[in-house]
Amino acid sequence: MSVLRFENVCKQYPGGHQALVDVSFAVTEGEMLFITGHSGAGKSTLLKLIHLSERPTRGRLLFGERNLQTVRGRRVPLHRRDVGVVYQDHRLLLDRSVAENVSLPLVLRGMPRAEVGKRVYSVLKRMGLEHREKSLPPQLSAGEQQRVGIARAIVAEPKLLVADEPTGNLDPTLSAEIMTLFSSLPERGTSVLVVSHDLPLLKRMRKRVLVLDHGRLVDDIAPEDLAE
Repeated sequence: MSVLRFENVCKQYPGGHQALVDVSFAVTEGEMLFITGHSGAGKSTLLKLIHLSERPTRGRLLFGERNLQTVRGRRVPLHRRDVGVVYQDHRLLLDRSVAENVSLPLVLRGMPRAEVGKRVYSVLKRMGLEHREKSLPPQLSAGEQQRVGIARAIVAEPKLLVADEPTGNLDPTLSAEIMTLFSSLPERGTSVLVVSHDLPLLKRMRKRVLVLDHGRLVDDIAPEDLAE
């Protein structure tokens, strides 16, 4: 079963710019895949459509059985609970501790405080950050900040995790570490969609790769077709 499906999706911005043109693909439950393409190819627009920060001009966008065109008003935050987002620039609250940053999605859901504490500690331990729970983001390294961002994105156990150039500011060792974390998520029930222009990384990961070019999906590369 697919967790996400694009069916001939188009996105045209005011002024006539076509960010996406007839894009169709599906992400199955428990899958990890990558999206790549040149700057301006439509990668970020695609992620915005998934998160309902933007709406398609034409086509259908399905999340499980949910048609996202019908998701409006109060139902938008409910949809976003099912989609974890990891940003390149972390977007952490600098005056809040690591634990407070990670707990935010659970607090917004109204989860009991005791359960929040257990869930946050568990995910920080998975990330190797349990000793940093009281630290402020400026006290962390770039790699640690990125791991906090990932912890915040997965603490609520979303059905889908989307990541926009999550290793763009990291060295190769940290990049590999982050990708190892991502690749462990599908077995826990979270599908993973990563935007990246790091071609060596894509080849090493040996996952399915979608290629965008001027808003069009021009290739859908199977893992076995990725040359070393």
